[in-house]
Amino acid sequence: MKAIIVCTSVSHGNTKRIADLMGHVLSARVVTPDEVDAAELATYDIVGFGSGIFLGAFHSQLREFIESLPQEQRRKAFVFATSGFPEARLQPFTRPLVKLLQQKGFEVAGTFSCRAFDTYAPFKLVGGIRKNRPNGADLAAARAFAERLRAQIGATS
Repeated sequence: MKAIIVCTSVSHGNTKRIADLMGHVLSARVVTPDEVDAAELATYDIVGFGSGIFLGAFHSQLREFIESLPQEQRRKAFVFATSGFPEARLQPFTRPLVKLLQQKGFEVAGTFSCRAFDTYAPFKLVGGIRKNRPNGADLAAARAFAERLRAQIGATS
């Protein structure tokens, strides 16, 4: 199985930690959107897309990269995020990115999110929230998610 992870991590390195761990499990290169081009993505069995969550949405750099991809039949993808708040059940913040990836021709194999240190606006005044996140349990959950993907994709590729 050949994998790559496209990650935007700008605040505290939370998302990069998760991406690096998943990358290790999947033997995947971890890159930023400006380090990979659309044609290269077609050579991978699975592509991960992740960022921190900003005002309920993925980072604009990641969204704009995906929006710029041509619409064509592609292989599998997965979505991951870090956020100061949990993902809402009725309106998960991963849903719009999943829909965008599906419009671009990806089959989305799964999503993962975990809490992370957050110093956005009002939280900065109190030193931030979720100061010790992602923690060991979050990293274990990310590893388990990546292992499930590896088993699922590895069996079909």
